[in-house]
Amino acid sequence: MHEILVLYYSHHGAVKQLAQYVARGINDAGASARVRTVPRVSTVAEAVEPTVPDSGAPYAELKDLEECIAVAVGTPTRFGNMAAPMKYFWDGTGGLWMKGALAGKPAAVFTSSSSMHGGQETTLTSMMLPLLHHGMLIVGLPYSEATLLNTTSGGTPYGASHVAGVAGDQPITDDERKLCIALGKRLATIALKLAR
Repeated sequence: MHEILVLYYSHHGAVKQLAQYVARGINDAGASARVRTVPRVSTVAEAVEPTVPDSGAPYAELKDLEECIAVAVGTPTRFGNMAAPMKYFWDGTGGLWMKGALAGKPAAVFTSSSSMHGGQETTLTSMMLPLLHHGMLIVGLPYSEATLLNTTSGGTPYGASHVAGVAGDQPITDDERKLCIALGKRLATIALKLAR
């Protein structure tokens, strides 16, 4: 079974839920989702995260990127950019870049923000930058996904998204859920064709 990495960072839980829907789409398309997260980044140099998270998905390792045929990356929006923990993870992938380990693999991105104008699309493109430097092939959501034309909540052609509200308490809408699943299916379908 070909595996696809679903790599995310979630602070309040919304991106974790999006990751689960993306994983569902991957599994529905006939691949197997490998769900991983990244630890928080501390401003205190001595602070360390446990080797294994207390709950939820295990922390990602570089071998997860190498072993999987594709990757879906998700992070909350931070001032129109990816969150620091995800950036920190990608900053440590230089060895993979040097040997071209990810070149030619498909990748997709997803995010959550507090408002409709919270910088979702710039966050999605900020996540694409290291993927492009690695030579990965970016997979978005085409407008042939009818939900993308009708959503009044999250969803962009750059990737799946969610509007969490200022308090982070807005549930994932049906449209946002559908688009996450569609993104996972699209990524898996393309990855499986390339893996033949």
